[in-house]
Amino acid sequence: MQVEHLEDENRFVVRMDDEEAELTYLRAGPKVIDIQHTYVPDGARGHGVAEALATAAFRFARERGYRVVPSCPFVRRWLETHPEEAKLLEGRPRP
Repeated sequence: MQVEHLEDENRFVVRMDDEEAELTYLRAGPKVIDIQHTYVPDGARGHGVAEALATAAFRFARERGYRVVPSCPFVRRWLETHPEEAKLLEGRPRP
């Protein structure tokens, strides 16, 4: 599965036939992104698409030295099974 980062649109996408899944974010500060929303079309749910989008967003943040605000409910649930990513959360002590 290929995740594409459309940085000028502040979103990550996975294209599938005539549809696309997306994770959108806002720049909340010079080194902070606020993940707002994750959407996966009904037919693609349960296949790891949202997981791939969240993984790509956190990889982007880590590589750029950004902090993350997880406003998206899916991403907050995803973080429960990916505690290693908590160090990137805004408002948490930096390691």
